[in-house]
Amino acid sequence: MAGLILACDFGGTKLSAAVIEASELDQPGVAWRGHLRRFSPAGATAQTDIAMMMEMGRELLAGERPLAIGISFGGPVDYQSGTVRLSHHVPGWEGVPLQQLFAQAFQAPVRVDNDANVAALGEWRFGAGRGVADLLYVTVSTGVGGGWILDGRPYRGSFGMAGEIGHTVVDPNGPVCLCGKRGCVERLASGPYMAQDVALARGLPANEVTGKLVAEWAKLGEETAVAILERGARGLGLGLGNAANLLNPARIVLGGGVTKSGERWWKWVRQTAQATALPEVTFDIVPAQLEDDAPLWGAVALTE
Repeated sequence: MAGLILACDFGGTKLSAAVIEASELDQPGVAWRGHLRRFSPAGATAQTDIAMMMEMGRELLAGERPLAIGISFGGPVDYQSGTVRLSHHVPGWEGVPLQQLFAQAFQAPVRVDNDANVAALGEWRFGAGRGVADLLYVTVSTGVGGGWILDGRPYRGSFGMAGEIGHTVVDPNGPVCLCGKRGCVERLASGPYMAQDVALARGLPANEVTGKLVAEWAKLGEETAVAILERGARGLGLGLGNAANLLNPARIVLGGGVTKSGERWWKWVRQTAQATALPEVTFDIVPAQLEDDAPLWGAVALTE
């Protein structure tokens, strides 16, 4: 079927949108017809992000009515209604009927899901998960989230909350997470939390350290950065190994900015995951192929 599909990704700190021709999806080398990425403004709210995303969508569509719209959202979503439950990073998202708002604005069918679920679908359909029936995708970035493909279909759980691996507790005596629990994978492994811990340990202002800077310092051998990066990688590995024991995926795909932290980070994650899983539970852990665009490609797959 010919027509443009609009894909939207509401991230914790940035917004991305793209359009693609639906009739080209199964062709080799399919590519975006247009692609935009913008950072959320300081003090962003649900209202400002929605307005910015709609503006980006209209710019990409250039007056054309979309065939369908797929939306990836960085937080819990009620998949059946397309309503956002909340955002841990941007205020004002509680109970926002995102699917309804975009359907009214663009006069097109819309599907909305959590970003990790959507990225899992994108990697399975178009990226590193092709060819396997059972897959766990985990994004390690501003937060840590996961999405499952089981027997070739997305698995969301009873209330759309399956895959919240970021809030798997791997150190009950660890630091307090934003969710209120101690020692969550996200609290140990996400970029902002690692940056916060390195800044605190070195007596630096929090705004002077980023997750990317932690990885760069670790490559140079700075002891605090190495220790925090390793703690995060091994915390993630514990979560992955336990998830593998529970649902036995053939492949685990890791995406997000923190996965660019170097070969030592990957070694720590893989070693810990394999050591945590039972010997009979076999799986591989591979980098995402679609990188930052995994949620956008998954948003396209949502509409199929």
